[in-house]
Amino acid sequence: MTFPRYPRYKDSGVGWLGEVPAHWEVKRLRYVALLNPSKSEIRPLPAETPVSFIPMEALGDDGSLVLDQTRALQDVIDGYTYVREGDVVVAKITPCFENGKAAIMRGLTNEVGLGTTELTVLRPRGPVTTSTYLFRVVTSEPFRWLGESHMYGAGGQKRVPDDFLRDFSIAWPPREEQGRIAAFLDHETGKIDGLIEEQRRLIELLKEKRQAVISHAVTKGLDPNVPMKDSGVEWLGEVPAHWEVGKIRYFARLESGHTPSRNHPEYWENCTVPWFTLADVWQIRSGEVTEVCDTSEKVSELGLAHSSARVLPKGTVMLSRTASVGFSAIMGRDMATTQDFANWVCEGKLDSRYLLFCFRAMKEEFSRLMRGSTHKTIYMPDIAELMCAVPPLHEQRKIVKAIEERLSATRSLIETATNAVSLLGERRSSLISAAVTGKIDVRGWSAGAEAEAPELAMVAEESVGYSAQGGAA
Repeated sequence: MTFPRYPRYKDSGVGWLGEVPAHWEVKRLRYVALLNPSKSEIRPLPAETPVSFIPMEALGDDGSLVLDQTRALQDVIDGYTYVREGDVVVAKITPCFENGKAAIMRGLTNEVGLGTTELTVLRPRGPVTTSTYLFRVVTSEPFRWLGESHMYGAGGQKRVPDDFLRDFSIAWPPREEQGRIAAFLDHETGKIDGLIEEQRRLIELLKEKRQAVISHAVTKGLDPNVPMKDSGVEWLGEVPAHWEVGKIRYFARLESGHTPSRNHPEYWENCTVPWFTLADVWQIRSGEVTEVCDTSEKVSELGLAHSSARVLPKGTVMLSRTASVGFSAIMGRDMATTQDFANWVCEGKLDSRYLLFCFRAMKEEFSRLMRGSTHKTIYMPDIAELMCAVPPLHEQRKIVKAIEERLSATRSLIETATNAVSLLGERRSSLISAAVTGKIDVRGWSAGAEAEAPELAMVAEESVGYSAQGGAA
């Protein structure tokens, strides 16, 4: 999609901004919007007045806003951030700010809302700007880049100071032109968002297909004509008649991990043994990784000697059972784990890779067994009762090979669709930035006479070769 530049430009006097259209005015944000308006204007309201309640999770990264909670004004007027209909809010804490969490307040109960203190409120000054255009400015890439560079604090508590917003300078077009730019961006980003959503649906369908491939293979095998029998296990259903069915611990040695006492500093000196913890679960969340070799922590031989943890051999299958429940992988080297993992050392009748796929087919079974409200856990007595169907070893290996071949094609499609989402997101951001900094002139644009963007359609459809509606092309 190409658009002309403005006929005349001038130097903005702002280093990052460069030249801007000659008729635009450079202003600090404080002269365009009121920051964090006072609650004094709502204190006269009756204490029982229902108002919208806005936690951080109510804001989407795409400007969406979920208003499904209300509170009595008296319960939230103190200790929360005040907004009213038409205000623009921006998250100020990391990583919400960098992710673009911001929204226009529309549809508030009684046109009033109170929300998380991690929001900065911007109330547009009517003669100068509108909520819609202001929202586009504060969700543009330059605003986020510069805001990130002004953050203060450490780690997950870094925040963008209000002074950055007050002093942020950009060129503002006349109010009527702002309306045209905002309408253009609403329309064009809406199309891109539609393509992104289609790709996300496709990714979910492909993941469901991946799950179905694994589940069918480890419960029904590869031969559609083989005689079947009732397994007596709900998640397995019918299985090939010649397969064994039993508790996994009958076919592999079950081991639990452990953590040496932190009260003995000497247990944590000269640490050389890889030790898989919940901090490492990110490696296996995708369900794509088969083997893991790296750990964020190590443990010492002395610590292991004084705990219930043991060094388990390469090829051991581990399953996370606490907090992050149900993620599995094979140890690519000898290592130990914390008590948050159950581990099976496969010997004789069970192939490690086949057991791994059994675990990846047991998603619903794990959900059924989880206990606890805040931190979900599958307790070891339930782990010990887990069951699977076990074909002869040579058949297990054939099943593993067939699964890996089928998943390879699915993996490629997921990767392509994921790249398409990333590319479309980049183009969306670039379009917004170009429009609000005056790099393109959209005054002649109209929704009725728009030109299609074939390159976006190609990214979203042809390059993937698969559609959410119709399956493989």
